[in-house]
Amino acid sequence: MPRNQSTAYAVPAPAARKIFSRTGGTPRGPITRLMSPSDLGQYLKPFVFLDMVDAPSSITASDNLHPHSGIATVTVLTEGNLRFDMGKWGTGRLDHGGVEWMRAGSGIWHGGEYRPDTASHFKGFQLWVALPAALEASEPEWQFIESKDMPAVGPARLIVGSYQGKMSPVRAFDGLNYLLVTLAPGEAWTYETPAGHDVGWLSLSHGSLLGDGRYDAGELLAFDRSDAAIPLLAGPEGATFVLGSAVLHPHDLVLGYYSVHTSEEALKAGEARIAEVRHLYT
Repeated sequence: MPRNQSTAYAVPAPAARKIFSRTGGTPRGPITRLMSPSDLGQYLKPFVFLDMVDAPSSITASDNLHPHSGIATVTVLTEGNLRFDMGKWGTGRLDHGGVEWMRAGSGIWHGGEYRPDTASHFKGFQLWVALPAALEASEPEWQFIESKDMPAVGPARLIVGSYQGKMSPVRAFDGLNYLLVTLAPGEAWTYETPAGHDVGWLSLSHGSLLGDGRYDAGELLAFDRSDAAIPLLAGPEGATFVLGSAVLHPHDLVLGYYSVHTSEEALKAGEARIAEVRHLYT
């Protein structure tokens, strides 16, 4: 069966949670597009876009300025490191367990915040999250938080949200969790899904997970709509993956080229704001 084909697979007992879709995405050079607002993002909203990047650090030496509105972007690394220098928003190192949270809100331009650090190569994920209607026209905001300041919950770093009595320092909105998990070879771990988080998925960066079959690095698994627990078992290489859960975004996705909004009116306002503030970033 082709790797990109959507189907249902049982995850390890005792959970009833099943895999709604399994995909290896679309490679585009060093970037693999795993989810877009026009495909799995419709099912997994507020999670609407996911890229996995596996690249030499030198690609960050050139700026790639582009705009966003109506979303937040979340960047985590699973291998290597990069330097960030964004003035009032922060200066430091992004490596495994740290996060860049950029709330585009009403409209922002970005693309030049990173430069190579000590690692010659990095790997990681960039996620887009559709903002609630009350925040899609909010003032833009950045947060850069180094790994030393991120809470750990067992084998997981809590990137966004709250879980098992811990809370991420990221100023996100309620009903959204995002974790970076590292399991040793053969290690079992269960994500106890918060009540009401009936959107759930994970994507593997390294190693494998075992269930009714084997799930490998580079794959995204979208779970069925349920807030059942998600038991996971690492393969013989161990496993590193990101996992997201959330309350379902209640709006249809209205799409621009770099933007996601809850209505045509909000999209027009976001695109107008992007054009208005371009001179501030170029």
